[in-house]
Amino acid sequence: MLLVDPTTSDMETGRRALEGRSAIVTGSTSGIGLGIAEALARAGAAVMLNGFGDPEEIETQRASLSECCDVDVAYDAANMTDPKAIRMMAEHAAMRFGQVDIIVNNAGIQHVAPVEDFPAEKWDAILAINLSAAFHLVQATFQGMRRRGFGRVINVASAHGLIASPFKSAYVAAKHGMVGLTKVVALEGAEDGITCNAICPGYVWTPLVEKQIDGQAASHGIGRDAVIRDVFLKEQPTKRFATVEEMGALAVFLCSDGAASITGTALPVDGGWTAH
Repeated sequence: MLLVDPTTSDMETGRRALEGRSAIVTGSTSGIGLGIAEALARAGAAVMLNGFGDPEEIETQRASLSECCDVDVAYDAANMTDPKAIRMMAEHAAMRFGQVDIIVNNAGIQHVAPVEDFPAEKWDAILAINLSAAFHLVQATFQGMRRRGFGRVINVASAHGLIASPFKSAYVAAKHGMVGLTKVVALEGAEDGITCNAICPGYVWTPLVEKQIDGQAASHGIGRDAVIRDVFLKEQPTKRFATVEEMGALAVFLCSDGAASITGTALPVDGGWTAH
């Protein structure tokens, strides 16, 4: 028996998987966030970008994405440490798009130091941006999703939401918290058509990672290949970086009707790192 009538499939009708949906993606002016925003836009969703950067570059990026994907793309510079700014961004998106169907909590920062030397202000900032910001955006959009009987919440956690590494106390704590928040939101939205899942990447090839490779090669006096093999990909069995395109493809699937029964999960995209 055919599960999908080919005469009404997305391929036949030309309808994209997320046509008519709208999304907010935090931390989406570069890296993983931008990759997810691009994937959602290509799937037909209107997208609210968010993040820091040169205003002219961001506007060029926004306009280019809107034109190439033929969707409405907006930008909001909300500071992810400010709950009021996060609520206002959600209101901005709802006014612009009519509603918010999808949120992707991706914004994050990192600091590495031994626990006894970890600056308190860095701990507070990492917890605020990497964890509390996700709570505030969920809270600002959840009621509307519940009322409409549809919602997709994606929390970009990390392999460090499942395991720990030394010198990353705040980051590991925040990402473990993100996985816990994912489970609670999934349970609370389960009867209202709302799913919530965490994507847990290992090392992903981004401009930021490329800069870190160059910095470590210079500081340790070793080649780039050695830094990649012996530092970054040491625990990643595939010995390759994941890509932002892979993150985007997974996000689109999790937002689709085909993932309606996938909720409360933490999905590693880490080349087998957490399989050890």
